[in-house]
Order: sequence, then C-alpha cells, then structure tokens
Amino acid sequence: QVQLVESGGGLVQSGGSLRLSCAASGSIYIIYAMGWYRQAPGKQRELVARIRTGVGTIYADSVKGRFTISRDNAKNTVYLQMNNLKPEDTAVYYCNVLEGARQYWGQGTQVTVSS
Repeated sequence: QVQLVESGGGLVQSGGSLRLSCAASGSIYIIYAMGWYRQAPGKQRELVARIRTGVGTIYADSVKGRFTISRDNAKNTVYLQMNNLKPEDTAVYYCNVLEGARQYWGQGTQVTVSS
C-alpha cells in the first residue's frame, strides 16, 4: 500500500499563487507517474498536470503557462506550483500516483480563488 499526504491548499485572491505538495510513502517499488487532478462542484474530475517517469509532463490546456509540476524522486514527492490563479481554478485538488499496477489518490486539498 502507498499513502499520499497532500498539503498547500488554501484561499487566495485572483492573480495569486499557491504551491501544492504530495508526499508518497509506504510500499513503493516503482512509480510510473505522479500528477494532480481537480474537481470543481458539479463537474467531473479532470487532469491538471502529470509527470510520467522517463516520458515527460502533460498539462491541461487551461493551466498551461500558469502551473508547473515537478517531482523530487528522492522524496517521492510531487509539487504543483500554481501562478496567476483564476476563480475558475477553484476546486478540490487530488494527488494521483501510479505505482506498479496500482493507482492511488490523495485525500484532496481545497483551493479557492476569490475574484
């Protein structure tokens, strides 16, 4: 089993920045991908950004140029730097890790952007 602990959410004004962190621990053999998804009220969960080991990163079109995903392999931690936040970025953000053949989700962290 893999445990994910997220941190960094909160309330910020439009144009502001936040940095999310997600640390993975437990029985980790090989991590194939780490990423962030988000779910706004009444909407489906959507991919925000993802790092695939040895492949690269992908971003949702809506966050390109504003968000940056990064990973510290030694700490099994993934980060999401969010700049120039907009009210439409308001959502619960979930960390996602693909370890071996299993997918794990964090508990979610609320990001609220006021106009």
